Amino acid sequence: MSAPSHTTSYYAASANDQTIRSPLEGEVFADVCVVGAGFTGISTALHLAEKGFNVVVVEASRIGFGASGRNGGQIVHSYSRDIDFIEQNYGKKAGEQLGSMAFEGGKIIRRLVEQYDIQCDLKPGGIFAACNKKQMKELEEKKSLWESHGHHQLELLSADSIQDHIGTDRYEGGLLDHSGGHFHPLNLVLGEAAAFESLGGVIYEASPVTRIEEGIKAKVHSAKGCVVADFVVVAGNAYMTGLIPEVEQKAMPCGTQVITTEPLPESLQKELLPGDHCVEDCNYLLDYYRLSGDGRLIYGGGVTYGAREPDKIESLVVPKMLKTFPQLKNVKVNYAWTGNFLLTLMRLPQFGRVGHNVYYAQGYSGHGVTSTHLAGQVLSDAIQGQAERFDAFASLPQYPFPGGRALRVPYTAMGAAYYSLRDKLGI
Repeated sequence: MSAPSHTTSYYAASANDQTIRSPLEGEVFADVCVVGAGFTGISTALHLAEKGFNVVVVEASRIGFGASGRNGGQIVHSYSRDIDFIEQNYGKKAGEQLGSMAFEGGKIIRRLVEQYDIQCDLKPGGIFAACNKKQMKELEEKKSLWESHGHHQLELLSADSIQDHIGTDRYEGGLLDHSGGHFHPLNLVLGEAAAFESLGGVIYEASPVTRIEEGIKAKVHSAKGCVVADFVVVAGNAYMTGLIPEVEQKAMPCGTQVITTEPLPESLQKELLPGDHCVEDCNYLLDYYRLSGDGRLIYGGGVTYGAREPDKIESLVVPKMLKTFPQLKNVKVNYAWTGNFLLTLMRLPQFGRVGHNVYYAQGYSGHGVTSTHLAGQVLSDAIQGQAERFDAFASLPQYPFPGGRALRVPYTAMGAAYYSLRDKLGI
């Protein structure tokens, strides 16, 4: 049987660590077994190892195989639904609790990169770009909202001033978050995994978990081995199938598409993104883009529901890129790939327990880079006995999609089409 491989992405082609870890064999004992070696799993494992726990990570494929190694690589704060939505729908206390954590994930990323000298092309600054006046007004409200929760590194950009940062006349204005940023996501998770291993942690790859046997000591089974642990953290997200059905039915895998150009001349890089910031627009089905460490434009956009892989990724994304940057019409695309994220009905992360010692965190709804790192801190605290912040997330209702699994894809696609039309009309 051949070793599992990453998708054919730019990130996989430029990964710093090509090491393949051994699969799980025999019986292994640990304080905690983490299922899944993406950002949630590795962040949790690393935070626990820093606290002195004996942790084993079991991964079905490769470290960062899923969304963690395929995403846009942008530090974007808060959640897919912002703090005001949380307060309006779940009460002032929930808004305050989740609001107090909304800007922590980015700080965790920067702390890990600095402490463990992770080489992942981390660069500062991120821009939310408004495509119409309605979105610009929403950005003004976002600035006020975030500042009311103590986040003050924000700068409004007019239609003229945003062109000093993005070489296009497509936008009505924007919001520059100086504490945002971007990086090579696969190299980040690989660097975090190496940090975890440096603290004595063990990672098994090519070891799909077949079942979790609950008990005073939980048993995590793979085809050829078993981890016996006091606690289990399930962190498979969109790539977990059949392991905990009651958790899986609460969310839906969705795909997003990404392309990467050939390396661009330095003059063209400066023309496109003079400040080397990352960008995402404010549409429901948003575009996002940035420059890589070696001067390529990484551009993503579009969503496919139910994790369906489109036949021609370039045909979906290139027109979006050329709408923003017509000057790239003769530039070659070197890489194109898709990756799945996990969408929840309320577009908020789902944290919870199954039994007394099996924890899970999932469903970041396209906002996972910072939230997964926060999840690692929160889960590790809960396992250590400090569960207040975990319970703040776990107390939020977790609804299944209307119509069950059979109808969640068409219903969600219909909703997305509605919001996409509103984006286009600016209403």
